[in-house]
Amino acid sequence: MDEELEKKFQEAYQIASTTNIKLPPDIMLQFYAYYKQATKQNNFTQPSGEIKLKNAFKLNAWIQINHLSEKESKEAYIKLVHKYLK
Repeated sequence: MDEELEKKFQEAYQIASTTNIKLPPDIMLQFYAYYKQATKQNNFTQPSGEIKLKNAFKLNAWIQINHLSEKESKEAYIKLVHKYLK
């Protein structure tokens, strides 16, 4: 894997995980899905939240992008951070 891409992805993750910016739920689902696809690929696991409906939306968002590669997912995640959090 490209070291530069990995560095940018980790930086983007730090920004996303420490922001105080409140994003709409549909954007948060995109962050979740791209992150999971980038880090787990198609090894789908049940989301750990307590709200079943929210978990269903998370899993659905991830499944919808399961055609993306690890690289494509990381690039999309980075773009989301730049679009909404920078």
